[in-house]
Amino acid sequence: MPQQDWTARWALYSPEKVAVREAETGRTLTYGQLDRLSDALCTHLQQQYGVQTGDRIALLAENNLEYIALFAAMQRMGFVLVPLNYRLASAELDYLLKDAAPKLVICEDKFEATLKAGEVLAKVPHYLPWATLESFCEAQKDEAQPPFPLQAVGEDHPAFILYTSGTTGFPKGAIYSHKMLFWNSINTAMSLIVNTESRTVNVMPPFHTGGWNVLTTPFLHHGAYTVLMRKFDPERVLQLLQEERATLFMGVPTILKMMADAPGFEAAQFPDLYYLIVGGEPMPIPLIEQWDAKGVPVRQGYGMTEVGPNLFSLHQADAIRKKGSIGRPNFYVQTRIVDAQGQDVAPGTPGELWLKGPMVTPGYWQNEAATQKAVTDGWFHTGDMVRADEGHYFFVVDRIKNMYISGGENVYPAEVERVLQAHPSVAEAAVIGVPDEKWGEAGRAFVVLHATGKAGEAEILRAYCKAHLAKFKVPRDIVFLDELPKNDTGKINRAALKG
Repeated sequence: MPQQDWTARWALYSPEKVAVREAETGRTLTYGQLDRLSDALCTHLQQQYGVQTGDRIALLAENNLEYIALFAAMQRMGFVLVPLNYRLASAELDYLLKDAAPKLVICEDKFEATLKAGEVLAKVPHYLPWATLESFCEAQKDEAQPPFPLQAVGEDHPAFILYTSGTTGFPKGAIYSHKMLFWNSINTAMSLIVNTESRTVNVMPPFHTGGWNVLTTPFLHHGAYTVLMRKFDPERVLQLLQEERATLFMGVPTILKMMADAPGFEAAQFPDLYYLIVGGEPMPIPLIEQWDAKGVPVRQGYGMTEVGPNLFSLHQADAIRKKGSIGRPNFYVQTRIVDAQGQDVAPGTPGELWLKGPMVTPGYWQNEAATQKAVTDGWFHTGDMVRADEGHYFFVVDRIKNMYISGGENVYPAEVERVLQAHPSVAEAAVIGVPDEKWGEAGRAFVVLHATGKAGEAEILRAYCKAHLAKFKVPRDIVFLDELPKNDTGKINRAALKG
């Protein structure tokens, strides 16, 4: 099994180097301090709360230093981190707590009332206010600690349980193993420029795999430097990217659009930024061009909670030439594109993307039925329709569940959305299928216009779609909104549009 205690090694090599800083407070932790806190926390959690290897610790907090200290302790002791979404309602948190059955819950004061309004917390053996944890860490980070021995665990042992967003049905807890942690970091460093000199600003929430595993955990593995932000603020991020001389930055398209629209974007200079890393959903081509004009190339990518998440990457040199592509698979990622019967499709034909490799989840927490449904002979079914061109560049057609059938023809909303977003009046667009008496289903587009949008834009946009799409793909209706509903990670909430 790959060595999992990264902090101890970097504390030996670079004990005084800052590993992580909080943007809002300026507090920092060096690799040496992280190593000491790992020992202190393992001992404290075991003695005071009875935490053992394999026990779950549920966490309800925004990005902060203590989260990173707990990660270091997790690698040493082998307990399991369960980051909870602090935007959920009490009943939703109850479901996650019941499913994860943690030994301990650690919660920030601001989220305590919501958590305690539910029924399950009272049944959890132990509760720890985050402020108490912070005080403990502040007191112990510079104190010599008795070494806590590394607890050997299997490579498929959970490091995290990461719950899916649950936009349909109940959330599933994806097991994120120590093996996944290691191989995701290797895949990332072989695709991107990640080394001891790397620097980033992390604005992604800690309950999302993007907040942990796109850059934060690979950076910890490589002895790099991360600035954590509790809340996204476009102007502040632009400022931090310059002040901290960030070499990489990851964001979803919504975040990058807000930054590009911020007043400080025009004057901002990013001489140290190699490129942006984009995931979550396809980035509109005009936005790629807007950042490229600032001298910042875009590395479009693809990932998911259950696999990787760093699976595909489009080299920045291809950002314009291969617009819309997620790139090629990362080094240790195997791919198949299959039809509904699980048979490989012909080159250039859309099909479901299946993935295999050491970065695939062992399964869903206490949900063998979901695991069996998602995996065939080690191949994980992504639920995404993709196609690959002759150069082995992959393109996401759409989520299978988003597809609708109009007059017997499959329509993938992402294809229609890309056309709409290319129109100069359109800021954002989302398309869903709705019942239609004649065709069975037809498209309904939800559009957010730029301030320059004109009256009568619906017919203009329909005509534009007719010029660029087959007739059956042209939306029947166009609904204009001030903004599109988004989920907690900035993706369009299609369930809200259908509701």
